[in-house]
Amino acid sequence: MKKLTIEVLRGDIVESVHNVNAVVSTADGVIEAWGDAGSPTIARSAIKSVQAIPLLACGAADAFSLTDEELGLACASHNAEPRHIEAVTAWLDRVGLDAGSLECGPSRPIGVAAADALVARGQQFEPIHNCCSGKHAGFLSIAQHIGVDPRGYIGIDHPVQKLVTAAVETFAGVSLDGASHGIDGCGIPVFAIPVRNLALAMARLVKPLGVPAEMAEAAQRLAAVLPAVSFWVSGTDRAEVDIAAAATEPIIAKTGAEGVFMAALPERGIGIALKAHDGARRAAEVAIGAVLHRLGALPEPVPQPTIPNTLGQHVGRYVVHFS
Repeated sequence: MKKLTIEVLRGDIVESVHNVNAVVSTADGVIEAWGDAGSPTIARSAIKSVQAIPLLACGAADAFSLTDEELGLACASHNAEPRHIEAVTAWLDRVGLDAGSLECGPSRPIGVAAADALVARGQQFEPIHNCCSGKHAGFLSIAQHIGVDPRGYIGIDHPVQKLVTAAVETFAGVSLDGASHGIDGCGIPVFAIPVRNLALAMARLVKPLGVPAEMAEAAQRLAAVLPAVSFWVSGTDRAEVDIAAAATEPIIAKTGAEGVFMAALPERGIGIALKAHDGARRAAEVAIGAVLHRLGALPEPVPQPTIPNTLGQHVGRYVVHFS
Protein backbone atom coordinates (compact mmCIF):
# COMPACT_ATOMS: atom_id res chain seq x y z
CA MET A 1 0.00 0.00 0.00
CA LYS A 2 1.40 3.38 -1.00
CA LYS A 3 1.30 6.14 1.59
CA LEU A 4 0.77 9.88 1.61
CA THR A 5 2.13 11.60 4.70
CA ILE A 6 2.68 15.22 5.61
CA GLU A 7 5.37 16.19 8.10
CA VAL A 8 5.04 19.49 9.94
CA LEU A 9 8.49 20.86 10.67
CA ARG A 10 9.41 23.67 13.04
CA GLY A 11 13.00 24.44 12.13
CA ASP A 12 14.40 20.99 11.44
CA ILE A 13 12.25 19.31 14.08
CA VAL A 14 9.32 17.13 13.03
CA GLU A 15 6.54 18.48 15.22
CA SER A 16 3.55 16.58 13.78
CA VAL A 17 2.74 14.01 11.11
CA HIS A 18 -0.52 13.71 9.16
CA ASN A 19 -1.51 10.53 7.30
CA VAL A 20 -3.85 10.90 4.34
CA ASN A 21 -6.03 8.54 2.30
CA ALA A 22 -6.16 9.85 -1.26
CA VAL A 23 -7.46 8.57 -4.61
CA VAL A 24 -7.13 9.85 -8.17
CA SER A 25 -9.71 8.32 -10.50
CA THR A 26 -11.41 8.54 -13.85
CA ALA A 27 -14.92 7.33 -14.57
CA ASP A 28 -13.29 4.06 -15.68
CA GLY A 29 -11.44 3.40 -12.43
CA VAL A 30 -8.65 4.32 -10.04
CA ILE A 31 -5.46 5.78 -11.51
CA GLU A 32 -3.46 6.09 -8.30
CA ALA A 33 -4.14 5.75 -4.59
CA TRP A 34 -2.39 6.27 -1.29
CA GLY A 35 -3.48 4.89 2.07
CA ASP A 36 -6.74 2.97 2.32
CA ALA A 37 -8.81 3.69 -0.80
CA GLY A 38 -11.71 1.71 0.67
CA SER A 39 -11.87 3.61 3.95
CA PRO A 40 -15.50 4.69 4.65
CA THR A 41 -15.45 8.48 4.69
CA ILE A 42 -18.09 11.12 5.32
CA ALA A 43 -17.46 13.65 2.57
CA ARG A 44 -19.07 16.54 4.47
CA SER A 45 -19.19 19.73 2.40
CA ALA A 46 -16.66 18.50 -0.16
CA ILE A 47 -19.43 16.67 -2.05
CA LYS A 48 -21.75 19.67 -2.46
CA SER A 49 -21.29 19.77 -6.25
CA VAL A 50 -22.83 16.30 -6.48
CA GLN A 51 -25.58 17.25 -4.02
CA ALA A 52 -26.43 20.15 -6.37
CA ILE A 53 -27.15 17.85 -9.33
CA PRO A 54 -30.93 17.61 -8.59
CA LEU A 55 -31.21 21.41 -8.59
CA LEU A 56 -30.44 21.36 -12.31
CA ALA A 57 -31.75 17.91 -13.21
CA CYS A 58 -35.27 18.59 -11.90
CA GLY A 59 -35.51 21.87 -13.80
CA ALA A 60 -35.45 24.21 -10.81
CA ALA A 61 -32.28 26.01 -11.89
CA ASP A 62 -33.82 26.99 -15.20
CA ALA A 63 -37.26 27.68 -13.75
CA PHE A 64 -35.77 30.26 -11.38
CA SER A 65 -33.16 31.51 -13.87
CA LEU A 66 -30.21 30.75 -11.61
CA THR A 67 -26.99 32.52 -12.52
CA ASP A 68 -23.55 30.92 -12.59
CA GLU A 69 -22.80 32.65 -9.30
CA GLU A 70 -25.91 31.15 -7.71
CA LEU A 71 -24.94 27.71 -8.95
CA GLY A 72 -21.62 28.30 -7.23
CA LEU A 73 -23.45 29.20 -4.03
CA ALA A 74 -25.47 25.96 -4.30
CA CYS A 75 -22.12 24.14 -4.03
CA ALA A 76 -20.63 26.49 -1.46
CA SER A 77 -19.26 26.73 2.02
CA HIS A 78 -19.14 30.49 1.70
CA ASN A 79 -17.51 33.07 3.96
CA ALA A 80 -20.76 35.00 4.49
CA GLU A 81 -19.16 38.06 2.95
CA PRO A 82 -21.68 40.79 2.01
CA ARG A 83 -21.86 39.64 -1.62
CA HIS A 84 -22.64 36.08 -0.51
CA ILE A 85 -25.42 37.21 1.83
CA GLU A 86 -26.94 39.61 -0.70
CA ALA A 87 -26.95 36.93 -3.39
CA VAL A 88 -28.56 34.23 -1.24
CA THR A 89 -31.18 36.70 0.00
CA ALA A 90 -32.08 37.75 -3.55
CA TRP A 91 -32.22 34.12 -4.67
CA LEU A 92 -34.63 33.15 -1.90
CA ASP A 93 -36.82 36.13 -2.71
CA ARG A 94 -36.99 35.02 -6.33
CA VAL A 95 -38.30 31.58 -5.35
CA GLY A 96 -40.95 33.12 -3.09
CA LEU A 97 -39.26 32.45 0.25
CA ASP A 98 -37.00 34.25 2.70
CA ALA A 99 -34.17 33.51 5.11
CA GLY A 100 -36.70 32.33 7.69
CA SER A 101 -37.23 29.23 5.54
CA LEU A 102 -33.60 28.12 5.92
CA GLU A 103 -33.19 25.09 8.19
CA CYS A 104 -29.39 25.11 8.31
CA GLY A 105 -29.33 26.84 11.69
CA PRO A 106 -27.55 30.04 12.77
CA SER A 107 -23.78 30.00 12.55
CA ARG A 108 -20.79 32.24 13.00
CA PRO A 109 -19.47 33.00 9.50
CA ILE A 110 -16.37 31.00 8.63
CA GLY A 111 -14.96 34.16 7.07
CA VAL A 112 -13.14 35.91 9.93
CA ALA A 113 -13.68 39.42 8.54
CA ALA A 114 -17.39 38.77 7.99
CA ALA A 115 -17.80 37.41 11.52
CA ASP A 116 -15.89 40.32 13.06
CA ALA A 117 -18.03 42.82 11.16
CA LEU A 118 -21.25 41.26 12.49
CA VAL A 119 -19.90 41.28 16.05
CA ALA A 120 -18.82 44.91 15.70
CA ARG A 121 -22.35 45.84 14.64
CA GLY A 122 -23.88 43.86 17.50
CA GLN A 123 -25.73 41.67 15.01
CA GLN A 124 -26.66 38.12 15.90
CA PHE A 125 -25.52 35.22 13.75
CA GLU A 126 -28.41 33.90 11.70
CA PRO A 127 -29.03 30.95 9.32
CA ILE A 128 -28.28 33.20 6.33
CA HIS A 129 -24.71 33.52 7.71
CA ASN A 130 -24.30 29.75 7.78
CA CYS A 131 -21.70 28.72 5.20
CA CYS A 132 -24.27 26.26 3.81
CA SER A 133 -27.08 28.77 3.23
CA GLY A 134 -26.51 28.69 -0.53
CA LYS A 135 -26.82 24.92 -0.63
CA HIS A 136 -30.00 25.17 1.40
CA ALA A 137 -31.36 27.83 -0.95
CA GLY A 138 -30.86 25.20 -3.64
CA PHE A 139 -32.81 22.63 -1.64
CA LEU A 140 -35.64 25.10 -1.11
CA SER A 141 -35.66 25.87 -4.83
CA ILE A 142 -36.10 22.18 -5.59
CA ALA A 143 -39.01 21.93 -3.16
CA GLN A 144 -40.72 24.97 -4.64
CA HIS A 145 -40.25 23.74 -8.19
CA ILE A 146 -41.48 20.16 -7.68
CA GLY A 147 -44.41 21.37 -5.60
CA VAL A 148 -43.71 19.83 -2.20
CA ASP A 149 -43.89 21.42 1.24
CA PRO A 150 -40.41 22.88 1.85
CA ARG A 151 -40.75 22.49 5.60
CA GLY A 152 -38.54 19.70 6.90
CA TYR A 153 -36.52 19.59 3.66
CA ILE A 154 -33.43 18.51 5.61
CA GLY A 155 -34.99 15.22 6.70
CA ILE A 156 -33.80 11.99 5.16
CA ASP A 157 -37.34 11.04 4.05
CA HIS A 158 -38.18 14.42 2.54
CA PRO A 159 -38.54 14.32 -1.29
CA VAL A 160 -35.67 16.81 -1.66
CA GLN A 161 -33.20 14.69 0.32
CA LYS A 162 -34.33 11.58 -1.53
CA LEU A 163 -33.32 13.28 -4.79
CA VAL A 164 -30.00 14.35 -3.27
CA THR A 165 -29.24 10.88 -1.94
CA ALA A 166 -30.10 9.34 -5.31
CA ALA A 167 -27.63 11.69 -7.02
CA VAL A 168 -24.87 10.76 -4.58
CA GLU A 169 -25.59 7.06 -5.12
CA THR A 170 -25.52 7.45 -8.89
CA PHE A 171 -22.29 9.42 -9.13
CA ALA A 172 -20.42 7.53 -6.40
CA GLY A 173 -21.59 4.13 -7.63
CA VAL A 174 -22.88 2.99 -4.25
CA SER A 175 -26.19 1.92 -2.76
CA LEU A 176 -27.25 3.84 0.33
CA ASP A 177 -30.58 2.09 0.73
CA GLY A 178 -30.90 1.29 4.40
CA ALA A 179 -27.35 2.48 5.09
CA SER A 180 -26.63 4.00 8.47
CA HIS A 181 -26.26 7.73 8.32
CA GLY A 182 -25.25 10.71 10.39
CA ILE A 183 -26.29 14.35 10.44
CA ASP A 184 -24.08 17.02 8.91
CA GLY A 185 -23.26 20.32 10.59
CA CYS A 186 -26.09 22.01 8.65
CA GLY A 187 -28.66 19.31 9.46
CA ILE A 188 -28.83 17.16 6.33
CA PRO A 189 -28.17 13.39 6.28
CA VAL A 190 -24.64 12.22 5.45
CA PHE A 191 -23.24 8.80 4.65
CA ALA A 192 -19.86 7.08 4.90
CA ILE A 193 -18.61 6.28 1.39
CA PRO A 194 -15.24 4.76 0.40
CA VAL A 195 -12.67 7.33 -0.71
CA ARG A 196 -12.36 5.61 -4.10
CA ASN A 197 -16.08 6.12 -4.70
CA LEU A 198 -15.87 9.78 -3.71
CA ALA A 199 -13.12 10.22 -6.31
CA LEU A 200 -15.33 8.37 -8.82
CA ALA A 201 -18.18 10.78 -8.05
CA MET A 202 -15.98 13.73 -8.95
CA ALA A 203 -14.75 12.00 -12.10
CA ARG A 204 -18.33 11.36 -13.18
CA LEU A 205 -19.22 14.96 -12.41
CA VAL A 206 -16.83 16.11 -15.15
CA LYS A 207 -17.25 13.06 -17.39
CA PRO A 208 -20.71 11.70 -16.60
CA LEU A 209 -20.49 8.20 -18.00
CA GLY A 210 -23.17 5.71 -17.00
CA VAL A 211 -25.55 8.21 -15.40
CA PRO A 212 -29.10 9.11 -16.51
CA ALA A 213 -29.32 11.72 -19.25
CA GLU A 214 -30.87 14.46 -17.10
CA MET A 215 -28.16 14.00 -14.46
CA ALA A 216 -25.44 13.93 -17.11
CA GLU A 217 -26.68 17.22 -18.56
CA ALA A 218 -26.75 18.76 -15.07
CA ALA A 219 -23.20 17.55 -14.38
CA GLN A 220 -21.90 18.96 -17.64
CA ARG A 221 -23.39 22.34 -16.83
CA LEU A 222 -21.87 22.40 -13.36
CA ALA A 223 -18.50 21.24 -14.67
CA ALA A 224 -18.51 24.14 -17.12
CA VAL A 225 -19.48 26.72 -14.48
CA LEU A 226 -17.68 25.81 -11.26
CA PRO A 227 -14.03 26.44 -12.23
CA ALA A 228 -14.84 30.13 -12.79
CA VAL A 229 -16.88 30.79 -9.62
CA SER A 230 -14.48 29.76 -6.84
CA PHE A 231 -15.20 32.96 -4.88
CA TRP A 232 -18.89 32.06 -4.73
CA VAL A 233 -18.02 28.50 -3.68
CA SER A 234 -15.79 29.75 -0.85
CA GLY A 235 -14.60 33.36 -0.49
CA THR A 236 -11.64 35.62 0.12
CA ASP A 237 -8.41 33.97 1.31
CA ARG A 238 -9.75 30.45 0.86
CA ALA A 239 -7.88 27.46 -0.59
CA GLU A 240 -10.44 27.00 -3.38
CA VAL A 241 -9.78 30.53 -4.66
CA ASP A 242 -6.00 30.15 -4.37
CA ILE A 243 -6.09 26.87 -6.27
CA ALA A 244 -8.25 28.29 -9.06
CA ALA A 245 -5.97 31.34 -9.40
CA ALA A 246 -2.80 29.26 -9.64
CA ALA A 247 -4.13 26.45 -11.85
CA THR A 248 -2.82 25.75 -15.33
CA GLU A 249 -6.19 24.25 -16.32
CA PRO A 250 -9.80 24.41 -15.09
CA ILE A 251 -10.18 22.91 -11.62
CA ILE A 252 -13.19 22.20 -9.45
CA ALA A 253 -12.10 22.14 -5.81
CA LYS A 254 -14.05 21.95 -2.57
CA THR A 255 -13.03 21.48 1.02
CA GLY A 256 -15.05 19.67 3.67
CA ALA A 257 -14.92 19.53 7.44
CA GLU A 258 -12.77 16.98 9.25
CA GLY A 259 -9.90 16.96 6.77
CA VAL A 260 -11.74 16.12 3.55
CA PHE A 261 -11.01 17.65 0.15
CA MET A 262 -12.45 16.72 -3.25
CA ALA A 263 -11.53 18.06 -6.68
CA ALA A 264 -11.84 17.40 -10.40
CA LEU A 265 -10.04 18.25 -13.62
CA PRO A 266 -12.79 18.70 -16.23
CA GLU A 267 -10.55 18.64 -19.28
CA ARG A 268 -9.06 15.28 -18.29
CA GLY A 269 -12.08 13.65 -16.66
CA ILE A 270 -10.16 13.16 -13.42
CA GLY A 271 -11.67 13.10 -9.93
CA ILE A 272 -9.77 13.36 -6.65
CA ALA A 273 -10.82 12.68 -3.08
CA LEU A 274 -8.79 12.65 0.10
CA LYS A 275 -9.21 12.48 3.86
CA ALA A 276 -6.66 13.33 6.54
CA HIS A 277 -6.88 10.63 9.22
CA ASP A 278 -6.85 13.16 12.05
CA GLY A 279 -9.37 15.51 10.45
CA ALA A 280 -6.91 18.39 10.12
CA ARG A 281 -7.88 21.02 7.56
CA ARG A 282 -4.27 22.07 7.08
CA ALA A 283 -3.35 18.51 6.12
CA ALA A 284 -6.20 18.29 3.59
CA GLU A 285 -5.27 21.62 2.00
CA VAL A 286 -1.58 20.78 1.74
CA ALA A 287 -2.39 17.31 0.42
CA ILE A 288 -4.76 18.50 -2.31
CA GLY A 289 -2.19 21.06 -3.42
CA ALA A 290 0.48 18.35 -3.57
CA VAL A 291 -1.73 15.92 -5.51
CA LEU A 292 -2.77 18.59 -8.01
CA HIS A 293 0.86 19.61 -8.43
CA ARG A 294 1.81 15.97 -8.98
CA LEU A 295 -0.85 15.80 -11.71
CA GLY A 296 0.59 18.91 -13.37
CA ALA A 297 -2.50 21.05 -12.69
CA LEU A 298 -0.60 23.43 -10.38
CA PRO A 299 2.88 24.77 -11.16
CA GLU A 300 3.61 24.81 -7.42
CA PRO A 301 1.79 23.23 -4.50
CA VAL A 302 -0.94 25.49 -3.08
CA PRO A 303 -1.03 26.55 -0.32
CA GLN A 304 2.69 27.22 -0.15
CA PRO A 305 4.13 24.81 2.42
CA THR A 306 5.50 27.36 4.90
CA ILE A 307 4.29 28.27 8.38
CA PRO A 308 4.53 31.89 9.62
CA ASN A 309 4.44 33.11 13.19
CA THR A 310 2.81 36.29 14.52
CA LEU A 311 5.92 38.28 13.58
CA GLY A 312 5.62 37.24 9.96
CA GLN A 313 8.68 35.02 10.19
CA HIS A 314 8.65 31.68 8.36
CA VAL A 315 9.26 29.33 11.26
CA GLY A 316 8.06 26.04 9.84
CA ARG A 317 7.11 24.13 6.74
CA TYR A 318 5.13 21.18 5.47
CA VAL A 319 6.92 18.33 3.76
CA VAL A 320 4.79 15.97 1.68
CA HIS A 321 5.89 12.38 1.16
CA PHE A 322 4.41 10.14 -1.56
CA SER A 323 5.74 6.64 -0.93
